[in-house]
Amino acid sequence: MKKSILLLVLFAITSLSAQERPKLVVGIVVDQMKMEYLYRFSDDFSPNGFNRLINNGYTFQNMHYNYMPTYTAPGHASIYTGTTPATHGIVGNEWFSRTLGKEMYCTDDASVKTVGDGTVEEGAMSPKNLQSTTITDEVRMATNFTGKVIGLSLKDRGAILPAGHFANWAFWYSKTGSFISSTFYGDKLPDWVTQFNNEKRYLKYINKGWDLYKPASTYNESLPDNNPYEGKLYGSAAPVFPYDLKTMYEKNDAGVLRATPYGNDLLAEFAMEAIAKEDLGKDNSTDFLTVSFSSTDYVGHLLGPRSMELQDTYLRLDQTIADFLAYLDKTVGKDNYLLFLTADHAGAENVIYLKDHKYNVDNYPSKDVRKSLQDFSVKTFGVDLILNYSNFNIFFNKKLIKDKKLDLVNVKKAFKSFLIAQPQVKRVYTEEEILANSGNDYYLNFVAKGYDVTQNGDLIIVDKPGDIEYSTTGTSHGTPYSYDTHVPAIFYGWHIKKGESYDKKGITEIAPTIAQKIKVTFPNGTEAKVLQEVLDEKK
Repeated sequence: MKKSILLLVLFAITSLSAQERPKLVVGIVVDQMKMEYLYRFSDDFSPNGFNRLINNGYTFQNMHYNYMPTYTAPGHASIYTGTTPATHGIVGNEWFSRTLGKEMYCTDDASVKTVGDGTVEEGAMSPKNLQSTTITDEVRMATNFTGKVIGLSLKDRGAILPAGHFANWAFWYSKTGSFISSTFYGDKLPDWVTQFNNEKRYLKYINKGWDLYKPASTYNESLPDNNPYEGKLYGSAAPVFPYDLKTMYEKNDAGVLRATPYGNDLLAEFAMEAIAKEDLGKDNSTDFLTVSFSSTDYVGHLLGPRSMELQDTYLRLDQTIADFLAYLDKTVGKDNYLLFLTADHAGAENVIYLKDHKYNVDNYPSKDVRKSLQDFSVKTFGVDLILNYSNFNIFFNKKLIKDKKLDLVNVKKAFKSFLIAQPQVKRVYTEEEILANSGNDYYLNFVAKGYDVTQNGDLIIVDKPGDIEYSTTGTSHGTPYSYDTHVPAIFYGWHIKKGESYDKKGITEIAPTIAQKIKVTFPNGTEAKVLQEVLDEKK
């Protein structure tokens, strides 16, 4: 009798656990995706990809980043930690560290080695520079480390940072065409990864080349092929379809796949293999899969937001997502997975395109900005006092300033006055102003939330809207303006009601919302502000 009662209690607890948490959480990040792409390309999307998520999930139409710089690594870290670079410490993709006195990369870790068929440099990576826990970390701990966490991306940072500190694995794409990892996660790739790599699936994409996915008339939302605002793909004679990827591959390496929509396709194949071989979503211990589609970013940087190539990339990604959702339905079950889709940042219009349409903006290459700072310093102080200029940060050579018996406060004032007079500069903030932020200055709020005093510079520059530190072709991102901060955010699946919101929301609300939804601890750096709409159950 007692045994029967105990079994009933255990069954009740198991059933309650299954109700409170989905079998699988899937986080999808689309690199450099503007919310506007869901509007502009919507008529050409299928009903089963982006439109399925929008029509059956909950869409936040007005989701934004709340800090600068709006780059890939800080974006991924902020989504999954629920906080900003000032707390989680990932202040750029790479940056000059004040503490270390040298350049560093966001996931660099010299203590680990490449696992798999990649170069030495490609695999010396881990999440050790990430200072906060992630929602994926909290899922691991909430399940007593029985729930699996796996992070996947073409980019190392897109795989490692979302997967957090306690992931079972993170895998990223090598220039060899293989998915690799590091000894942080294990000494040997799982057999299924080795088998996937041995099949050299990237070659089927390389060999078929890149042509338009749909009839040319479909691309009327884009500029004509071979317009002056596009760069050239891996030495191609002109930015026009079709692209001979085989020749590009022979002259370079398998990395050429990154800047084509096929990079996303290969990653989706790998993700489906991970679900099957790792048995994700197969028991009542919640698993978490993070997938970051990076090809959109490569194509956007090189060819720009109005190119036919970018539209083609999104039309193909739409079908890739449709296939991925169908796979999740089949293997995990429609009601058993919770999925969200967002982006790590958006992106600017090509500045010359805007300029040609009579908007008074321009491009300012970073090397030219650095040269102007050097010239001003030599002219004013007789020596170059700039130790480093990068990511809108100016670092002064404190030792040289001391040796020259200069006053640092006066040096900062002089440079600030010089910079404010430059045509592209909107604001300049000193370290002291950033740390004393009262919350009343709109731009300073963005800067302060992206500023780590142990790593960032002595001065931070905010450029004017529309101006950009980049080349004349393609585009970039990094500013606090809506063209860089406005991204999609869609929740779909397990216990998600259909709907939409036009209220302004912050990207740092995603992780704590997931934590509340599936009843796990908040990531330790988050302010714990949540998206109430997602927490409301289906009616």
